[in-house]
Amino acid sequence: MAAKTIAVVGATGAQGSGVVRAILADGGDEFSVRALTRDVTSAKARELAELGAQVVTADYSDPRGLAEAFEGADGAFLVTDFWTHMDPEREQQYVHNLIDAVRKAGVKHVVWSTLEDTRELIPVDDPRMPTLLGKYKVPHFDAKAEADAFFREAGVPTTFLRTTFYYENLADALAPTRGSDGRLLLTIPMGDAPIAGIASADIGRVALSIFRRGEEFIGRTVSVAGDIVTGKQIADALGEALGESVEYRPVTHDQFRAFGFPGAEEFGNMLQYYTEFADEFTTPRDPARVRELTPEVRSLREWLAEGYRLPAAA
Repeated sequence: MAAKTIAVVGATGAQGSGVVRAILADGGDEFSVRALTRDVTSAKARELAELGAQVVTADYSDPRGLAEAFEGADGAFLVTDFWTHMDPEREQQYVHNLIDAVRKAGVKHVVWSTLEDTRELIPVDDPRMPTLLGKYKVPHFDAKAEADAFFREAGVPTTFLRTTFYYENLADALAPTRGSDGRLLLTIPMGDAPIAGIASADIGRVALSIFRRGEEFIGRTVSVAGDIVTGKQIADALGEALGESVEYRPVTHDQFRAFGFPGAEEFGNMLQYYTEFADEFTTPRDPARVRELTPEVRSLREWLAEGYRLPAAA
């Protein structure tokens, strides 16, 4: 029997690349993978091609090109990258384009990478958290959650894959930094609350598991995490991986929002949502249950042990 083709949107990004690599590594004769990307000449795209992926050009803003890219695909992994434009309305237009394309191509199973609507727990008029862009609390969460309805209304056979905080953030925007005394400090504004995290590559492994189970998972919501840890536990794990102490010294959410880097307000609101609604967010993301579906999903310490390094600026 011929292998089923899985088309992967955003194939050179964190999640998309994880899906492509999971299929190439573990899909065997069951699946082949088609990697969709805007620039097939990029170093990341060429690397995927060398690993065995079929790499094709596709752009969220080009409905006709998307339809051609999905043609003949049995399944599709769909994700949007809010952070490249930070525009919820544009993101939702891209989702409409993706839905039209997979419908025209007759794709039988879509895995849509999504998140919760934070406004169900903290309404727009709630003063505890700034409202952004006039109608969102955490725009990249809320816009994706609104888009869930687009798939249902269009009758697309979809699994809703609710993701979470990437471990990789700890090697980037949320990495420990050195204080004036030379000691490493972790300043994530989480207080004593736990946070659900996962390696982006493991999201790809979970997506592959869902495609393997097929029709059983259509219409279902799958929430993922590889670990649930507090800021202090993260600092301790980082210290073990680095061989030097990392002190957890959380700032407030308002202080974090004032850091001024692009997306600081959005990121600060997200971390406040994680903090104030920790039980509601982490409970569906039970790592033990996730590993029943995908045993390879790693804990934070397992991920760190594979070669964690601080960014150069730290």
